[in-house]
Amino acid sequence: MSKVAVVTDSNSGITQEMAKSMGVYVLPMSFLINGKVVREDIDITQSEFFKELENPSVSVSTSQPAPAEVTDLWDKVLREYDEIVYIPLSSGLSNSYQTARLLAENYDGRVQVVNNQRISVTMRQSVEDAQTLIAAGWNAEQIREKLEEDKFNSSIYIMVDTLKYLKKGGRITPAAALIGSVLHIKPVLQIQGEKLDAFAKARGTKQAKKIMLDAIRKDMDGRFHDFVEKGEYTIRYSYSEGDDPEEVEQWVREIREAFPNTEISGDPLSLVIGCHIGPGSLAITVNHKICV
Repeated sequence: MSKVAVVTDSNSGITQEMAKSMGVYVLPMSFLINGKVVREDIDITQSEFFKELENPSVSVSTSQPAPAEVTDLWDKVLREYDEIVYIPLSSGLSNSYQTARLLAENYDGRVQVVNNQRISVTMRQSVEDAQTLIAAGWNAEQIREKLEEDKFNSSIYIMVDTLKYLKKGGRITPAAALIGSVLHIKPVLQIQGEKLDAFAKARGTKQAKKIMLDAIRKDMDGRFHDFVEKGEYTIRYSYSEGDDPEEVEQWVREIREAFPNTEISGDPLSLVIGCHIGPGSLAITVNHKICV
């Protein structure tokens, strides 16, 4: 039986320290801060990143890791393992998948790149699902096929606290940002596999949280109904690192009250999402949990 490793990137929200305890490998994503390349959780912490992001004199943008960084990590892992399941950021949000697919052509099938259409805590769920399948004796190709078959069985809803970063990224006009700020609009965004899209507009945080909880409940009663009936699902929350801890704790309490007797866990949002939506954001997801 092949010895299979799971490799992902830091868009999963899995830190280097978490990776060690989980038994997986994480490629740190790169950012340009005033033209200097820094790597997530290596050269900069999440808290430091958001401080830079909020500084109006600092330019922050996303950047892909160099191909050599990807292959160096793969080569290191393959010295110990026979095969790799590589789970990068959704192909709808980045070119990371396409680049990895091209690089994997030189590995004679030993690296299976998953077109997973996920990010953040839903991506982490895929990592955990891959580990479940490895424990059941599946090889890398079988795991890739299963994860791709299951890729759309997740939903993410995200409340954006400020319109500043959506305006900066060109996702909304300056006029819309100004009006939204005056009216205390809190956009709720969604990720249903391919990309980040608008879902709803809320007047204030309280209404935004209700919209997200109602959306998760609707998904559980509808498209996730069969998984819920079997207990094959998880709910995960997320937030921008640097958020008020009391706000995050309150959000977790509200989720637990809304969905009692449910497996609930959470991590900070990945910095790629944070770069586009800024601090103060809250999120919730529902995911199919693969069981064998």
